Amino acid sequence: MEKDLQNYRKSYEKSELRLNQLHRDPILLFKDWFIEVEKAQLVDEVNAMNISTVGEDGFPKTRIVLLKKFSKDGFVFYTNYKSEKGLAIEKHPKVCLSFFWPAAERQVIIKGIVEKTPQEQSSNYFASRPKGSQMGAIVSPQSQPIPNREFLEEKLSELQKEESELKRPEHWGGYIVKPQEMEFWQGRANRLHDRFLYTLDSKTNDWNIVRLAP
Repeated sequence: MEKDLQNYRKSYEKSELRLNQLHRDPILLFKDWFIEVEKAQLVDEVNAMNISTVGEDGFPKTRIVLLKKFSKDGFVFYTNYKSEKGLAIEKHPKVCLSFFWPAAERQVIIKGIVEKTPQEQSSNYFASRPKGSQMGAIVSPQSQPIPNREFLEEKLSELQKEESELKRPEHWGGYIVKPQEMEFWQGRANRLHDRFLYTLDSKTNDWNIVRLAP
């Protein structure tokens, strides 16, 4: 089966990104963009991001996770440490995050190093989640083969019968991605997009900025 997509076209003309609009700190620019997209209600989940890891088989893999916090220290998300992505991160702690907000014609790509968040932070976040989400994290052996859907539903039913307070599993918690590079892409007409790359200088801890050809 074949489908020809050559005639798919879109002209990007909603905004621009100029050097004089940039902050010296890319986190501040990310914050501006995030808030603008959020306030405009342009997407359902503005915090949805792709994370790419390199697995034990040497292949990269990308999936969507939800950003739960960002600051000058980095970007935080939560997952099962024994999941496919968790095992990949343990072996290869260099990852790539990307945000694509098509309605704003914007993309942000982040290369960084991953570390686990402190256990207390992970426990506090776990306690703030809806009870159903807590149970899901406990009963799901994420990324592992299971016989059928009933396997999960039975484990959930068993857990619902327990009266004890739910506690964060040791194998579940947060990661923080500390950025080394951040690239901002603003769609422009005629495919002459605006692209600016921030690279962290490990010696001075300052960010170097260059414009990239589209």
